[in-house]
Amino acid sequence: MVILTHRPRRMRKHAHTRKLIRENNLTASDLIFPIFIIEGQNKRQSIDSMPDIERLSIDQLLIEVAELIELGIQAIALFPVVPTEKKSLDAQEAFNPDGLVQRAIHAVKQKYSNLAVITDVALDPFTTHGQDGLADDDGYVLNDETIEVLVKQALSHAQAGSDIVAPSDMMDGRIGAIRKALEENGFIHTNILAYSAKYASHYYGPFRDAVGSSANLDSSSKETYQMDPANSNEAIREAGLDIDEGADMVMIKPGLPYLDIVYRVKQTFGIPTFAYHVSGEYAMLKAAAQNNWLKEEQVVLETLLAFKRAGADGILTYYAKQAAKWLK
Repeated sequence: MVILTHRPRRMRKHAHTRKLIRENNLTASDLIFPIFIIEGQNKRQSIDSMPDIERLSIDQLLIEVAELIELGIQAIALFPVVPTEKKSLDAQEAFNPDGLVQRAIHAVKQKYSNLAVITDVALDPFTTHGQDGLADDDGYVLNDETIEVLVKQALSHAQAGSDIVAPSDMMDGRIGAIRKALEENGFIHTNILAYSAKYASHYYGPFRDAVGSSANLDSSSKETYQMDPANSNEAIREAGLDIDEGADMVMIKPGLPYLDIVYRVKQTFGIPTFAYHVSGEYAMLKAAAQNNWLKEEQVVLETLLAFKRAGADGILTYYAKQAAKWLK
């Protein structure tokens, strides 16, 4: 007879014991639902590369939000689909107080004040070239000139009622500039969620289809400001700089292929750390599920739990609504 002092399987035999010693748990309050918004009334537009995700007009957004709250989701992130005629080289529509995003923020906060509204601070939906900032004649994205517009954009979001402004542009120094402007204008309680480690990834394709920037971007890349996927030490430096400049939370994007970055950032700084389960990741799981290659519910919940295990406090995912239903 073999006598073993240590039998880890003892703790796995019964479901009740497995649940008692579970190190991480996923709940609906961990999930943030990104929503694409469009102009018009009573509009819902499907997105070919993102099955079950729709672009919503503001009136439909309010209907969606009511369902999300019922499911226990605490936050949404808004991303605008800007009409071609409102795109420009100087991205002035980004800080229009009557713009699509600004009106959407106001509408949601007027009706659902307890829901956290996160807003994207970046210029790619508003520029004719699809880059996240202003560009020179050679197409190079200008850092300091872009920051001036980002500050105006962030302030317009705060004025409309945004709870959390989320600069996703990766310009150097923009967190400090936005924090200074928010403080000086009395928005001392507006949080900044900094996309501190946003990689120049090929997982963003469906998102760019959804917001209509892929055609503008064409064959151009964002490698001069988004991070090299080969680097991890650089992510620690970027996150540290954003925290020093006044970020309340930091974001890692994309998600699953970069969980090592989530872990390192959380372990290094201990600050609220978010991760973005991006459109390409969503599309892959959807395609596999639709072909019956994977069990969708089980694989999605396992995937989202992996974010928690790596140290993510919040997860932006297009599966948020569906996952919340499964969890409920």
